[in-house]
Amino acid sequence: MLSLADILEKYWGYHSFRPLQREAMEAVLSGRDSLLVLPTGGGKSLCFQAPAMVNDGLAVVVSPLISLMKDQVDTLVGNGVPAACYNSSLLSEQKSEVARGVREGRYRLLYVAPERLVGEGGDLFQQLLSSRPVNFIAVDEAHCISQWGHDFRPEYRQLARLRDRWPDISLHAYTATATTRVRRDIVAQLGLRNAIELVGSFDRPNLVYRVLARSTIKAQILEVLERHRGQAGIVYCSSRREVDSLAQWLQDTGWRARPYHAGMADEERHRNQDAFLNEEIDLIVATVAFGMGIDRSDVRCVIHAGAPQSLEHYQQESGRAGRDGLEAECVLIASGADFLKWRMMLEKNGELSDARRTLLRDMERYAASVGCRHKRLVSYFGETFTKDDCLACDYCLGELEAVPEAITVARKILSCVARVGQRFGAAHVTNVLRGSDSEQVRSRGHHQLTVFGLMKDATIDELRGYLDQLLAHGLLQQAGDEYPILQITAEGLSLLKDAAASPELTLARLKRPDRRLPRRARVETEGWDGVDRELFEELRVLRMAIARRRGVAPYVIFHDTTLREIARSLPKTKDELRHVYGVGDRKAEDLGELVLAVVAAKARGNLKL
Repeated sequence: MLSLADILEKYWGYHSFRPLQREAMEAVLSGRDSLLVLPTGGGKSLCFQAPAMVNDGLAVVVSPLISLMKDQVDTLVGNGVPAACYNSSLLSEQKSEVARGVREGRYRLLYVAPERLVGEGGDLFQQLLSSRPVNFIAVDEAHCISQWGHDFRPEYRQLARLRDRWPDISLHAYTATATTRVRRDIVAQLGLRNAIELVGSFDRPNLVYRVLARSTIKAQILEVLERHRGQAGIVYCSSRREVDSLAQWLQDTGWRARPYHAGMADEERHRNQDAFLNEEIDLIVATVAFGMGIDRSDVRCVIHAGAPQSLEHYQQESGRAGRDGLEAECVLIASGADFLKWRMMLEKNGELSDARRTLLRDMERYAASVGCRHKRLVSYFGETFTKDDCLACDYCLGELEAVPEAITVARKILSCVARVGQRFGAAHVTNVLRGSDSEQVRSRGHHQLTVFGLMKDATIDELRGYLDQLLAHGLLQQAGDEYPILQITAEGLSLLKDAAASPELTLARLKRPDRRLPRRARVETEGWDGVDRELFEELRVLRMAIARRRGVAPYVIFHDTTLREIARSLPKTKDELRHVYGVGDRKAEDLGELVLAVVAAKARGNLKL
């Protein structure tokens, strides 16, 4: 019998365990129920896939999306692992073949939807599974079971009934995002018994976080995308209309981009998703309807063209970048108007509870905070960040600078809001403070106010950034629907009136008014150390050709991590290739000659680039 370490190397080409993987796998092998929370890209799927190869019998994996099942099964089969899925996308003869394979014991892993197990006809399907020994049941994307989770699915909450059919086997839940309350709900709803809970770090050190105050949104998006031309990216928008508009604009300006949102026809939406997964396009512009089940590992940037409604949503959505563990950039472009829109929408739908207000406030504070982004995110999930700095966010990279005399700046802005009668929005207040000689300012006599031109040296972007930060600090608030106006809160009034008051207040501004490229994070440079870039690109071409020929997504063949390692180590034999990260026995034998031929051609100087 092979050990877990041997199985990891033989089938997946991995030479060590990532944090908590061994503990999670041993829980499966010992028959003890478990709940594992690992961040996106943390390797949680391997925690039920590898143990399935230790003992004979069948592991049943409950998965919510057909696309997710297909990608995982394609990858497993490519690694030499006997696996299959049974879902509504299969033709009747394909379903019959899978059922026959189950009865004959040909599979170690079978992926099914929760509806297949506990929905209509579930009893018959359970009978099929019972024709062979079932080793354990793994519930992937387990936050779907919780009424507080992101993607509530009623069928998930019926999975505890599987205990009636298989009372002696273990159940295991896996998710990338779950607060303490959601974890409690998962354990209760699944009926986990004496479960071991394993919660990994929420820090993603390979992600570079930045926050920009929204100004010229298209120019801001382009500035980020230009750093990742030819690479995969996701642009999240808060409305379907903005998705369609931005996707069309990107297409018109030469980017390989397509839209994705729930208002599109199913066929078009699935076509666009497949185009992204198969690397036929580089960019997907989407609402939050796009996400779960997207297994593309080489997403190099995620841009939010507007703030999401909670830090949990942001962690989940931005976490779709860099699943392969390589460097990726996550940029939040936000304004105070985003949070006003969320509050209005939630209030209109009768959903603006105290809990939702708190979630919005936490998100607003993150967007306006001055400090390490990584520390802020992991602290939100109850984790202590022990590093002095992350060197992977705008603050720690020195792209932001604290504004001198922040209290004085705040008082100038609050005074202007007061002088214009608390009846105007951010644009008008900005114009007055900068001394803009506009018709709107003159017609109201605001050019004669003592605050006119009080901050004439500040740029529009800087002033809008200060306003957003004062909103986040609770010194200002917005009121009104279509044309929100700025009002001073009780805390803001206290700061304005009490000259002796000197509360803790830090304001920040971006250091790069000339739009120079930001400083490269350490993770962005170290990932390419020793890599032959030309060879890497030619290996990508080979990967695409193989994927097209086999009808699978390119990352199913090899992740970028593996291609970079090949282009770094330059293997000359199959045995040397077999020791590259991510190349198991099957792939070394199956694809070795093709890969080694490209490496040899580069050594001879015969590449086709």
